[in-house]
Amino acid sequence: MQRTILVGVAGILAVVLLIWAAAFARPDELHGSEITSEVQAPAVNLMSADGSEFQMSALKGKVALLFFGFTSCMDVCPTTLADFKRVKADLGEKADQIAFIFITVDPQRDTPESAQAYAAGFDPQFIGLSGSEAELEPVWQGYGVYRKITESGSAAGYQVDHSSRVYLVDTANRLRVTYPYGTPVEDLTADIRFLLKEK
Repeated sequence: MQRTILVGVAGILAVVLLIWAAAFARPDELHGSEITSEVQAPAVNLMSADGSEFQMSALKGKVALLFFGFTSCMDVCPTTLADFKRVKADLGEKADQIAFIFITVDPQRDTPESAQAYAAGFDPQFIGLSGSEAELEPVWQGYGVYRKITESGSAAGYQVDHSSRVYLVDTANRLRVTYPYGTPVEDLTADIRFLLKEK
């Protein structure tokens, strides 16, 4: 009888341990709006400041963090790129496995050279891209980017209203997560680390 009780208790303990192990072995959950379908990142084929063509598909093996903005932006854009800089610093040696990309929504004022200079002002390895409106339009549409030109009547000229989401692309060039403006740097860093483990 005593042996039967001991076997029963051992069995219960084994089940409890299995449940506990399964709970703590679950993979981290990604932050932001996760895209669970196998969606390839929309194509980005734009001229870089050095005259070479940048292709998003050529980044396979790296994680990419993208943001769409413009160099005359006074708030959302510099704040987001400053967050990118903090993410890069937090990643330490793993940062060379990440591409940080800034794409303009204001091609009338932002040339490939000025877009690259703006991005590099936050970190020399950041990538800044521009092109003609015709070249950028399919990129904006692919990522669901909203932009609207608003005449301000000021010396600065027009303003550009635009969406402010950040996009995370995994090492297989799949669009995995999008984030609203103001997402904590810690969340971005944690998700990048998670995607790098998937390699």
